Amino acid sequence: MPPVIPPVPGHDDEFFWAGVHEGRLLAQRCTACQRLRHPPLPMCPHCRSLAWEPAELSGRGRVYSWILSHHPSEPDAEPRVVVLVELDEGLRIVSNLRGPPADAAIDLAVEVVFEETDGVTLPQFVPATS
Repeated sequence: MPPVIPPVPGHDDEFFWAGVHEGRLLAQRCTACQRLRHPPLPMCPHCRSLAWEPAELSGRGRVYSWILSHHPSEPDAEPRVVVLVELDEGLRIVSNLRGPPADAAIDLAVEVVFEETDGVTLPQFVPATS
């Protein structure tokens, strides 16, 4: 597996990566209109406010879409399933689905886990236990 390139937090997403490091999945909540947004942005796309606060998410959702990733030049040791998860809060996030590729399915209930890979903690998803 190729090495993981650590994310370089910027002003808008530093809180997200700090939350991941603590085992928490966070999004921005506009303090003017109260809408959640992800990925982090400097301005609310709904009301154009610059004011926001971090909001903790449940980490639960359903697979909206998925692909089996094949690296073009260096084959992965294990197949990697890349998922677009629609979280219970209505946001969508791209991540990996841990477990056998045969588990991947549209509408599969999933939950977030936090795994360290090459010294970097990343949010990953697994089939929900309940």
